[in-house]
Amino acid sequence: MTEQQTIDIARLPVMGEAAQQSYPTATLYVVATPIGNVTDMTLRALHLLALADVVACEDTRKTGALLQRFGLSKSTIAAHQHNEREVADKIVERLRAGQRVALVSDAGTPGVSDPGARIVDAVRTAGLNVVPLPGPSAAITALSASGLVNDRFHFVGFLPAKAKGRETALAPLTRETSTLVFYEAPHRIVDCVEALVAAFEPTRQVVFARELSKMFEEIHRCTLGEALAWVKADAHREKGEFVVLVEGAVEASDAEDIEAERVLQILLTECSVKQAANLAAQITGRKKNALYERALQIRGE
Repeated sequence: MTEQQTIDIARLPVMGEAAQQSYPTATLYVVATPIGNVTDMTLRALHLLALADVVACEDTRKTGALLQRFGLSKSTIAAHQHNEREVADKIVERLRAGQRVALVSDAGTPGVSDPGARIVDAVRTAGLNVVPLPGPSAAITALSASGLVNDRFHFVGFLPAKAKGRETALAPLTRETSTLVFYEAPHRIVDCVEALVAAFEPTRQVVFARELSKMFEEIHRCTLGEALAWVKADAHREKGEFVVLVEGAVEASDAEDIEAERVLQILLTECSVKQAANLAAQITGRKKNALYERALQIRGE
């Protein structure tokens, strides 16, 4: 067995580095906060929150409770989806007065399916400084544990609440080759899955990431054809915030190869290698010589 080590965090050399860095005044700091596990707060975020003159947040009670967990007591102002444009003007005034303003959401990174983008836009339009402090993001967390191999992803966020709206939103995504990233609330997860099943092929891989970084975290991967049964199999699976990842569509060239292979396999059950290759080339438009070589491989010749 390897010897376990314990760390005295307060004595780590890196703790002093956060204090030595520059935190200019007259700046809006976009601060990512934990999505579930409070200990995911970064050292830099903590130091900035201690310096901030005011914290703009979705819910002042939730943010106040979070700050208290770290021994901080700060002035807060509500900055949510219903007052974002109005509070942006107030934040610009504070910045012009030389204050440091921290912008947070209830969880995760502001401006990503959360309020914040309009405030950042207003601050930049006013010619003032914006500094992002990276940290937790539910989308990136889910992608990292999904095992879906793709260099690209398409962030969709929340689908519309009504069935027709979901159908309309999903229609243009059916041929998107990037991994699709959705957020969904627990009370709509069944409706969401039903919409995904109707829009995409049942063989596509889907990943459900529920309650990320929390005690009852669950990450499950299956095909879309199996997805609805999995969600309905346990009532607890209709609880907690979800990130849902859907495998992207097959690239056009790959899809053509797959179809040519399928046709060739069928023809080889009735035809010679040469006949199967000729017919498959006529049907699919693929090169006859390549199909002939593949047919030989399939037959083991």
